[in-house]
Amino acid sequence: MIQVFNLVFGYGEGEFLLRIPALEVEQGSTTALIGPSGSGKTTLLNLVAGISAPHAGRIVCAGREVTDLSDRERRDFRIANIGLVFQEFELLGYLSVLDNILLPYRINRSLTLDAEVRRRAADLADRVGLAGKLQRFPDQLSHGERQRVAVCRATLAKPLLLLADEPTGNLDPQNSARVVQMLFDIARQEGATLLTVTHDHSMLDRFERVIDFEKFGGGQ
Repeated sequence: MIQVFNLVFGYGEGEFLLRIPALEVEQGSTTALIGPSGSGKTTLLNLVAGISAPHAGRIVCAGREVTDLSDRERRDFRIANIGLVFQEFELLGYLSVLDNILLPYRINRSLTLDAEVRRRAADLADRVGLAGKLQRFPDQLSHGERQRVAVCRATLAKPLLLLADEPTGNLDPQNSARVVQMLFDIARQEGATLLTVTHDHSMLDRFERVIDFEKFGGGQ
């Protein structure tokens, strides 16, 4: 699913430099990225998703060489194949909870918004405790509720790859367990690959693989 070759990414006057000589994440696997803040975990997610471009090296994702794509091609590839749970959620304040969840279907011409998709959106919301809040707006939700909306949006289109950046960072234990179970269930049911950045070491035994980013030398 993901192959990284001789990756180099940095910024500032030597403030941050990430080097990954080789890394492979198998299709359908569940992998956790751990390590100190600033070690490059979130940076890797952004590079794999094509949000950022490396200074050197290659990234192959789902058979496409992401590093060879134009900005527009990377965006189209990301929308069609990758579900992203951002640390800052990236919800649109003028859209309701339901419309935020449905957003991938409104911005991607290859996805068809129909009654079945709407039912799936409502079901996902129900699974994370948001069934009664579909018509609310982001500023009417708690921090944790907004995070759960982001998880629903990321999983709606049944992506090949789920990239989650601290998906339980702002949730209480009950809702944290619910969201984690949801990510694992969807990954298993859809044959998706799950790559998650986490500082919650209590959940590491649930992942098939754990990668410690301290060895890659990123930092500030």
